[in-house]
Amino acid sequence: MGSESATPSADEDAPLTNGRQRRVSRRTALLGTTGVATLGMTSLCVASSTAQSTFLDGAVVVERRYSRHRHQHVDVVYKLPRQLPWPGLPMVLLLHGRGGAARRTGPPGLTSALGKAVSSGRTPPFGFVAVDGGSTYWHEHDRGDDPMAMLLEEVPAWLREHGLGDAQGRPFAVAGTSMGGFGALLYARRRSERRQSVSAVAALAPALMPWHKMRARRVWQSRAQWRSMDPLANVDALRDVPTGIWCGSDDPFIDGVRAFIRRATPEVADIDPGGHNNKYFRTTVPGLLRFLGRHAPRRPRRPA
Repeated sequence: MGSESATPSADEDAPLTNGRQRRVSRRTALLGTTGVATLGMTSLCVASSTAQSTFLDGAVVVERRYSRHRHQHVDVVYKLPRQLPWPGLPMVLLLHGRGGAARRTGPPGLTSALGKAVSSGRTPPFGFVAVDGGSTYWHEHDRGDDPMAMLLEEVPAWLREHGLGDAQGRPFAVAGTSMGGFGALLYARRRSERRQSVSAVAALAPALMPWHKMRARRVWQSRAQWRSMDPLANVDALRDVPTGIWCGSDDPFIDGVRAFIRRATPEVADIDPGGHNNKYFRTTVPGLLRFLGRHAPRRPRRPA
């Protein structure tokens, strides 16, 4: 069947130093470096004792939070454009794949491309937020570990604390890869059920498969539970939400993706040569940013 998370690779999204980036120490972040202070994000940098920031084309900030819905500490990763005009930067929730983590979320090159697109004016300003969600397809499988509740209840509070997102701290859109693509479609549905619809949902090679394959993941209590959350069985729930789907023609999930495209007729349905790997996922970045940019608020909200 193939892996549901792309092989991690060192790239410009990584929050650790490499040949083209420099790591900012906690002391420097507390004092407010040029790269961070110009973002208006000094409060973000001091939110935890493990906060880090890197920047070249875009910025990545990592903090450690305790999730009461997951009953464990999680990494929260903010992928931001180079500059923030004012607080209230619109945010996209970014979900990782099976076996993944917040620090490895999103296609390679995403942060760098975002910074360049925003600074050039090709894309309105927005950012991404990723969080550790485990490997249970973004729902509560183990009692007391509910990643979906964390996304719906805790992430907005964390964003609002930093002056990000809408007035309630909610992301305007959601995106995800593989299991994260499944989770993105499920999260968008849950937001609609709350009458808080997202403006867009983007899924890269979403893990859509028949029950006999999904059952092997051992994250469902029953076939009925899986079907109640399966995006393929609930296409009408997102009929009014702009949707973008990307998948490589050699991806192991291509059959499920093609079936979803036939039923949902998404705004973007992009199938190009490639597999379930970072080489292909990198090619989706320009189209992903264009799609999200079309649905981003034209201007971040001004401070109250």
